[in-house]
Amino acid sequence: MAKTIVGIDVGGTFTDIAILEDGQLKVHKLPSTPDDPSRGILQGVSETGVTDADFVHGSTVATNALLEGKGARTALVTTLGFEDVLEIGRQARTELYNLDIDRAPALAPWELRFGLAERVDHTGAIIEDLTPQALETLAALLQEAEVDAIAVSFLFSFLNSAHEQMVLEALKRLPNTPFISISSQVLPEFREYERTSTVVVNSYVGQLMQHYLVGLEKSLGKGLRIMQSSGGSITAGMAAEQPVRTILSGPAGGVVGAFYTAVQAGYPDIITLDMGGTSTDVSLCPGTIKESTNSNVGGYPIGVPMIEIHTVGAGGGSIARLNTGGALVVGPQSAGADPGPACYGKGDQITVTDANLILGRLLPDHFLGGRLELDRKRSESLIETLASQIGITMTDAALGIQRVVNANMERAIRTISLERGYDPRLFTLVPFGGAGPMHSCELAQELGIPRVLVPARPGILSAFGVAIADIVKDYSRTVMLRGDDVNRSRLEEEFHGMEGFAREELRGEGLPDGDMVARRFLDARYVGQSFELTIDYPADTGRGNLERYIRDSFYTAHLRRFGYADKKEPVEIVSIRMKMELEMDKPQSVAQSPGSADSSAAKMGEAEVVFASGPSITPLYDREKLVSGAHIQGPGLVIQMDSTVVITPEWSGTVDPYGNLVLEPN
Repeated sequence: MAKTIVGIDVGGTFTDIAILEDGQLKVHKLPSTPDDPSRGILQGVSETGVTDADFVHGSTVATNALLEGKGARTALVTTLGFEDVLEIGRQARTELYNLDIDRAPALAPWELRFGLAERVDHTGAIIEDLTPQALETLAALLQEAEVDAIAVSFLFSFLNSAHEQMVLEALKRLPNTPFISISSQVLPEFREYERTSTVVVNSYVGQLMQHYLVGLEKSLGKGLRIMQSSGGSITAGMAAEQPVRTILSGPAGGVVGAFYTAVQAGYPDIITLDMGGTSTDVSLCPGTIKESTNSNVGGYPIGVPMIEIHTVGAGGGSIARLNTGGALVVGPQSAGADPGPACYGKGDQITVTDANLILGRLLPDHFLGGRLELDRKRSESLIETLASQIGITMTDAALGIQRVVNANMERAIRTISLERGYDPRLFTLVPFGGAGPMHSCELAQELGIPRVLVPARPGILSAFGVAIADIVKDYSRTVMLRGDDVNRSRLEEEFHGMEGFAREELRGEGLPDGDMVARRFLDARYVGQSFELTIDYPADTGRGNLERYIRDSFYTAHLRRFGYADKKEPVEIVSIRMKMELEMDKPQSVAQSPGSADSSAAKMGEAEVVFASGPSITPLYDREKLVSGAHIQGPGLVIQMDSTVVITPEWSGTVDPYGNLVLEPN
């Protein structure tokens, strides 16, 4: 019998649980507990009645600690003279014309940055050794500083990690041992600023994440895996050692679930739209899930692999208000889970959810399957006050909130598509999260996207993606090869060494390394270029000269990314990358034969809904009763426990063989 897998995604407003058992999907949803996310998880698992299962968790603990500045008191140990690398950073300005930029504060303040007299040159040779006296002095200073976490990042440690290992062993003997991470284990790559920033983030959130995961695993029992930002899961033990790999854990699960669903339905080119309670995450997948090793979260560069996700503060709980100039703004502040939108009965600020309720797009007695009744009068009172300040009607104020939040999401989609050379008219929009399907038709209309694919369970798709994620561990190493050094024997030697280390590490975590598959990649660039592109490493299948193949692959990738490629310029290999993957069983959905296009059997009444074109008496449909082939002519509301799908008058929808609702303009 296949093992039961439980996917858990903790959002800003709701905690979602997806249970995969015997090929069937069961779902559960309950309010999050922001003060202690594990409390909501344990309550939800208890309510589902699941006992013997493997648990996979998309965690926001590290994310919130970083963004809210609630991590550990962290020290940085680095090469003497390079203590200020976090302050100096890069010269590139995030806002070119802003003369008063507030940079994110260094996570290791100046008084907790310690330089040691040691030096390794660019070949990895030690030219100044680290002395025992220096280590003793360092240990004493750190003990006096009473730090909770320590990050170690020496120059060229990616070529020779001996000095970092010496520091690690010396500091392990400190009383009340702090959380310690070294850059040669977290990110053994060149560029000291990004490498140092990544290892400092790892230590900054490490102690909190370690405490959280140990407690959660103890409560749930064995079998806890954690979703990574790259779209694969790792054991809780690995995540506790390198929590920086989980910074975008939850949103990554959503992209994995959306891509799996869309490919199954026959639409591999998609734009994902994950609109939850606090924010909206968008990602573009041109036939594959795109990754980046050059991400920035909260102003802090992070060099580990992450799915390319762009986030804006536009969620169902985003607060609507007038700014000092009298203009209507929505977000990025959110009412979150507590107190939540005004209509939940506790909050006293207007949110996007309140506007949807006033417009009739949410039904007060059908929200969350009827388990949470919405207070329409509370929303009306607050929006009426806002409307009187502007001098418009309550309905127009609610429509205004809709237009503003939609504009924020449109801008995010343009950022990942048009600004990167992709035409959104060639993609399918896949909305999910509790609020995504409510806004998808209007967004697609504005952007010219020809189709919207609403998954069968949009409100828990992130939890579903977490549950089906393969076990993946990423490894990298900087090699700096060019010319004659780019040969198969040299690269095979490097990859074999990396693979041997990976299998040893995975065996130590109790994973069956014999079933693991290694996928190899190269980071390539023009000689002297500042940044690299990742290309596949070719298998030895008689493709001819390796250097020529790598060069041609790089030229193709460069042309696609930047619009030009110079085939006369030499190419160098900067780093090698490897993914060790263990494929997990996926639910095998059986395509249903199309039935009648008549959807009247699913009709559950009518309600007045306000659209941009005006109010309309709109049919309501029970999604559980919509069968394959059923057709809905807009306008319409499709009601289900985890979400509501809004079909505007200009659109219509058809249920596909896999239970997805495919929406297209009339």
